[in-house]
Amino acid sequence: MRLASGEIVLAADSCYFCRTLRERRLPRRVYDREAMLASLDRLEQFEKRGVCIFFGHDPGFWKSVPQAPAEII
Repeated sequence: MRLASGEIVLAADSCYFCRTLRERRLPRRVYDREAMLASLDRLEQFEKRGVCIFFGHDPGFWKSVPQAPAEII
């Protein structure tokens, strides 16, 4: 999403946890390992550009994000 305050990517189920992106810790069962790694590479490129990645199921990440009704970024 492009907001006036910056860009956000909702990773949702493409990258559950921050550590999946940082450490390339893939789930035990993955349909296409190479495709998943390519997706992580793309997310990493977004992040290097300053885009905020929202991880779908990472409780640590969600603790660091302002909650409604506060602005996200």
